[in-house]
Amino acid sequence: MFYKCFIDNEWVEASNGARMEVRNPATGEVWAEVPACTQAEVDQAIESSARAQKEWALLPPIERAGYIYKIAEGIERERALLEELLVKEQGKTLAEAAGEVTDTIRYMTYSAEAARRLRGDIFPSDNPREQLFIYKVPFGVTLGLCAYNYPLALIGRKAGPALVTGNTMILKPHEATPVTASVFCRIVEEAGLPPGVINMVTGTGAEVGAPLVESPTVRLITLTGSIRAGQAVAQASAKNITALSLELGGSAPFIVLKDADLDAAAEACAIARFANAGQVCICSESVLVEEAVADAFTEKLLAHVAKIKVGDPMTNGGMGPITTPGALERVEKIVAESVAAGAAIAAGGKRPEGAEYATGNWYEPTVLVNASADTAAVREEIFGPVLPVVRVADYEEALSIANDRPDGLSAYLWTQNPSVYMDAIQRLETGTIFLNSGIIGYIQGYHNGHKLSGVGGEDGVYGIEGYLQKRTVYQKF
Repeated sequence: MFYKCFIDNEWVEASNGARMEVRNPATGEVWAEVPACTQAEVDQAIESSARAQKEWALLPPIERAGYIYKIAEGIERERALLEELLVKEQGKTLAEAAGEVTDTIRYMTYSAEAARRLRGDIFPSDNPREQLFIYKVPFGVTLGLCAYNYPLALIGRKAGPALVTGNTMILKPHEATPVTASVFCRIVEEAGLPPGVINMVTGTGAEVGAPLVESPTVRLITLTGSIRAGQAVAQASAKNITALSLELGGSAPFIVLKDADLDAAAEACAIARFANAGQVCICSESVLVEEAVADAFTEKLLAHVAKIKVGDPMTNGGMGPITTPGALERVEKIVAESVAAGAAIAAGGKRPEGAEYATGNWYEPTVLVNASADTAAVREEIFGPVLPVVRVADYEEALSIANDRPDGLSAYLWTQNPSVYMDAIQRLETGTIFLNSGIIGYIQGYHNGHKLSGVGGEDGVYGIEGYLQKRTVYQKF
């Protein structure tokens, strides 16, 4: 099936007729095509977004919110279709796809609810008969660059805040997962948004992403992706001093101390690592477990991993495939490098056996033991179903390993000692800390990284404010 792009409320193909294939991660089969857009479509999208933004920004926020509510209603109406498409293009299980659709609706409705809460500031002047105002105004044309792990939710996470604050948005989905973006735009069309408020183009980073990032008309770029992608976007957009919100990768440590609830920690760790086949930026990427409880914790962890079923994501409630062949190859390479350096495979470590796994991007839930801070699987963000276990002497060693990383997106800490976890709140160099908690993310929270894990952030009041810039007015009267 062919899914077109959406520009100025029109459905378009690439001007040269070129198309890209979309493959099912579970089978490797081509099941859809989208346009391989050119500079011509990029230019059309930019011009359309710029033209629409002026009038869109003049609408009262509550009127903009009305459109966003209609989009949320449309997503609910198309829930079954969207869930099926998410499974087919991304590989997550049907249950995980249902959760993603629900999260997308929540992102949109939370943004719409913020319409009456957008605010600026009034400060006293130093002079008589003068007032000092700080307004918060939209950037203008924004660009949403979405990763492949949550193709629909990331659109809601970006488009909702952008629209309610008076910006227009050009969506550029990942090449591997563009279909749900096209269906989202059909819902936008049905909601009656003015032409150009949402545009969507598909294609490669070189042919489509680069000219969008380099455009002087685009005034805010919001990217969810790898550190390498964020660095490339920052460099390419620098000449225009484009505002950036970069939600980048990280390698979250799961720290388990000797006083932890080992049963709860082991269960939470397995869920946090193998959700969405390990393709979540805040997944636990490595375990740093205190030596005194390392054997007991590892035994409990392996028991949970053994229960994870791998199979058809449409019917299996366990774990589906990795999304892209390139991501699978990277996982295999990191595991091989880790084993060559001394780590041992305690579970998994290969493609599952059986005819149903002969094609597609399958990999078993994998646990590596005898790992160290220098092991490749610990050092690098795996972004796949592999979990290395590192034994540490104490909290201070775990903290040192965690903070020595150049990234800092999230971290997990399991301990019953208030002095330790209060210390960690002050000293762990990361955007999110899960204290005696598994993987979670509330829409009213804030999702951001420290160090190489990005600038800006998403969600909550701070995420919405990120789509506004400030304008100061000194008014004499």
